[in-house]
Amino acid sequence: MVVRFPLILILAGAVALPAQASRDVPEGYRRVANQAGIPAQILYAVALTESGARVRQHTRPWPWTLNVAGQGYRYATRENACRALRQFLRTTAPRRIDVGLGQINLGWNGHYFSTPCDMLAPYLNLNVAASLLRQRFERWQNWQEAVGRYHRPAGGKPAQRYRQTVFRHLRGLSS
Repeated sequence: MVVRFPLILILAGAVALPAQASRDVPEGYRRVANQAGIPAQILYAVALTESGARVRQHTRPWPWTLNVAGQGYRYATRENACRALRQFLRTTAPRRIDVGLGQINLGWNGHYFSTPCDMLAPYLNLNVAASLLRQRFERWQNWQEAVGRYHRPAGGKPAQRYRQTVFRHLRGLSS
């Protein structure tokens, strides 16, 4: 089963629902963030922004999320998402496909994974997301800049808008 969300609805939903996001950072995010040396709240806020979906009155990151050429897709299982990812790869350039909890771009960062479907493994995906955030922080020495450049390495207005969305989620989290 696939549920399609236009990208604008995903982003609008992420902006409109931070107060309903899970208030606590789950332990898995804390472990991954700790290993990467980044704040767990930032990792979780990025995941909420990238793959957040409504689950029982809360917004939570959804591991089987794809974004293909600006169109968001959510799948009920990893197997369904993997099947869809393989199909999309037949018709869409890898740089136009983002995958998983951290919406890792297949074209730019697919080399971190053995296969495209490995990008759907939640902890593997989060580890790469955390590593990318850490790399951005090391370059810019500022978490706000690191977050914006996670989304758009070149910076600019898109990075600024993204950063604002992530920090709205961040304000809604417990420490």
